[in-house]
Amino acid sequence: MGLMLRYAFQTLRARKGGFSGAFLALLCAAALVTACGILLETGLRGTIGTERYAAAPVVVGGDQNVHQTTVKKKKGKTKVKHKAKPIAERAWLPASTAGKLSGLPGVRSVVPEITFPAYAVASGGRIVDGVDGKGSYGHAWASAALTPFALVDGAAPTADDQVVLDRELARRAGVATGAKLTVQSTGSPRTYRVSGIAAPRGGDLKQQSSLFFSTGEAERLSGREGQVTVLGVLPKRGVSTEALAGQVKKALDGTTAQVATGGDRGPVEFLDASKARVQLVSMGGAIGGTSLLVAILVVVGTFALSIQQRHRELALLRAIAATPKQVRQLIGREALIVGLLAGLVGSVAGLPIAYWLHGKFIDFGAIPDTLNVTFSVFPFFAAIGAALLGAWAAARISARRTARIRPAEALAESAVEQRFAWGRLVVGVVTLAGGIVLLVVLSVLKTEPASTPVTFLSVVVLAVAVSLLGPLIARLAIALLGIPLRASRVAGYLAAANVRANTKRMASAITPLALLIGMACTVLFVQTTMNNASSHQAEDGNKADWVVASAGPGVPARAASELRSAPGVTAVTEVVRTSVRVGLDKYPAQGLSTEGLRQNWDPDVTKGSLAGFGADSLALSEVAADHLGKKPGDTLKVTLGDGTVRTLEVRAVYSRGLGFGDLTMAHQLVVRHVDNPLASSVLVRTAGDGKAGREQLQSAVKAFPGVGVMDRGQVEDLQAEVQQSNAEVNYVAMGLIIAFTAIAVVNTLAMSVSDRFREFALLRLVGTTRRQVMSMLRTESLVVVLTAAVLGSGIAFAVLTAFSIGMTGAAAPAVEPWWYVGVLALAALLALVATVVPGRLSLTGRPADVIGSRQ
Repeated sequence: MGLMLRYAFQTLRARKGGFSGAFLALLCAAALVTACGILLETGLRGTIGTERYAAAPVVVGGDQNVHQTTVKKKKGKTKVKHKAKPIAERAWLPASTAGKLSGLPGVRSVVPEITFPAYAVASGGRIVDGVDGKGSYGHAWASAALTPFALVDGAAPTADDQVVLDRELARRAGVATGAKLTVQSTGSPRTYRVSGIAAPRGGDLKQQSSLFFSTGEAERLSGREGQVTVLGVLPKRGVSTEALAGQVKKALDGTTAQVATGGDRGPVEFLDASKARVQLVSMGGAIGGTSLLVAILVVVGTFALSIQQRHRELALLRAIAATPKQVRQLIGREALIVGLLAGLVGSVAGLPIAYWLHGKFIDFGAIPDTLNVTFSVFPFFAAIGAALLGAWAAARISARRTARIRPAEALAESAVEQRFAWGRLVVGVVTLAGGIVLLVVLSVLKTEPASTPVTFLSVVVLAVAVSLLGPLIARLAIALLGIPLRASRVAGYLAAANVRANTKRMASAITPLALLIGMACTVLFVQTTMNNASSHQAEDGNKADWVVASAGPGVPARAASELRSAPGVTAVTEVVRTSVRVGLDKYPAQGLSTEGLRQNWDPDVTKGSLAGFGADSLALSEVAADHLGKKPGDTLKVTLGDGTVRTLEVRAVYSRGLGFGDLTMAHQLVVRHVDNPLASSVLVRTAGDGKAGREQLQSAVKAFPGVGVMDRGQVEDLQAEVQQSNAEVNYVAMGLIIAFTAIAVVNTLAMSVSDRFREFALLRLVGTTRRQVMSMLRTESLVVVLTAAVLGSGIAFAVLTAFSIGMTGAAAPAVEPWWYVGVLALAALLALVATVVPGRLSLTGRPADVIGSRQ
């Protein structure tokens, strides 16, 4: 064992170039695993900082989860499982909860907090967003002590027409104490007098802007009479946080109220951060799983090429009585050494990648910056373990046949490429069949969360099939391309002969390039397919002539009322977006005004009818109806955004679920159970051809800051911008895997070309010019690119077609031609660079000297 290990180290020192390719591939894989592991751990354990509740050591909030308990009996044993899933909106508390806490021995005071959307309107009707484009919220001045805020100018609001602004917001809005300020909150905009400016004692808030009203006005604006957002509990002097929390929990025993202390206060304040943790776990797992599969495929190919290049050396070991076991042990130890070194370096390199990804997700709004990066040693250990396991498995798979050859055949067989292994063909066909099964499964999956992992797994499995069938594919490719190649009497002839004689070498170059094309096209066009389908459904189902929307928090109900009174208007439909849960399953939902509903909205009803659709009615998409097993006339228990449970009657089933969400309810029902009751948009139908009346509609809503009238074309452009913004997260996440695959392409091709220096020298000695050799290499590269383009495109379009059938019901993948051409151009450029550069370097020496040198 010691001898084999020593020989392994000697081989690594002597063949640094051959092992550098495997080292680079494993390093990239370890870096990706580390980055994804850190994101995953951040989602599971990441702390969410608090701002508004910084001065309250104990915070009491509503239960933000839907719970489900299942009891199973098996073999005489009873198993109880509890599951919980977060709701979409804020769960409010009864204001009477404060009375249960105010008399506790350790409580100095109980501070009720009321939070609702509130935006300052600057001069010119410009709505001022929160700090750095984040949220802006209104509160009662009584809750200023929770931060704490202190007045730096003016006085506290005592009347309903007074407001206090935080210092940072006042600066950006350009207002001072005593000025008049219009505020757009949960209803119609209203003008207040700025009675004071306040600032937190620890410095301006970084995650939100704050406006403070009198208690009565805050209650009115919240629309939640008799309810509070949270309760902040302040202790008496000498009472510890643990003791205070214990008293509060005991007092609230039997209620749904949740008690939070320390780092648990952040999720109570920032609900979106808590939801983002779940999203981060999902993204980290998806990226990590896909990258690991891609890494294994790439590393196996790299090791196979490396071992193929060492075939003469390994054959000589067999000829001098090395057993197959010893050869396998040698290759395995070499792989473990390379894997360990690559894992150590890659695990460290993954840390900045994780921070970069975290920053990008924050920039795109996928996660808030209150969710801090959190990690332990486990992602680093996982990366090192993955590198070791991947290297060992790749080496064992790649060296399997080399270690089994008979000593008598070793030296004879080492000079030429081994014949195609029938076992490899059988495994390749089985893998291809598995990929086809995955495509069939993908074509029946109708929800994006279910289809996404299967989509990328299908690409990897089909790429594995290409890898296994690579030599056979290379023979077919050269059989088809051989005739046009022979038109070039020297370069084409030599390229065709080389490819025909070295199909495994060509296959090792084709596989990562096909994977790159297939993965890139899938990542790009899955999103465009979804966006295209949802846009078409929304466009076909929108019968309105005009859409009224807001640059601020939304369109007030009073604006919709003014539109209904405008001349020529025949129907006005308010739309509010949310999500609901049925059991533990989450569904995107919307609330629509029931009056004139069918005039503005056509979801393509396939069962039932929208006639008589009212406050207790429900319409389901075909996907949701099929999943829930519901039909018109049935009832369904729905948990609304704030946790309120309602039983509704299913009145209709519609086909345009991608465009409008899975559940549709009455606007008057949904609006009472969302944080922001303002309409996200208002659909307006006018008399006549609908082309006239824009000026009249704009005049009707001129009193509402930020509210504008858009035609159908503008709405479609706005939807495209939103969809592109959402797609950027997926592009960045999966782009790392594509970048890794691109590195593998360059790595593999460079290894393949650089090992051919003796071949090039021999060609030079028999009269072939340097120019002709380079032309031969470019021709070979063209063959590789064309073959990989056909295979990669075939993989991508097969997967995209199956995805489209499952998600939209039609085989209609949406492919952007210029993006597709760009992917092929990138693949061709990578292949050309990875071939030409090492080719030129291999031609630098004198042919006679190269032939005489040691291998």
